[in-house]
Amino acid sequence: MVSLFQILLLILGIARFFIIVHFVMSWLISFNVLNVRQPFVAQVWFGLQRLLEPLYAPIRRMLPNMGGLDLSPLVALVAIYALEIILRNNISVFY
Repeated sequence: MVSLFQILLLILGIARFFIIVHFVMSWLISFNVLNVRQPFVAQVWFGLQRLLEPLYAPIRRMLPNMGGLDLSPLVALVAIYALEIILRNNISVFY
């Protein structure tokens, strides 16, 4: 059961990493540091969008319209941290 706990934490860590990379890339693309017309950048960017859109879409539906500001990655990160806290505080279930 401990391995199940570690696998869940690993999945949450990977999701957190992808969200942070997507967030940083969005800023770099917005400030023209990265160009989406480059093949590698386009592959990474559109791959991350396809991967994270199922996570962001329900959050975007619940959040009010903030104009050009997208807070769904922040809400997703807070949810991931909350899940980690819940898992770590209930580690006795996995033993």
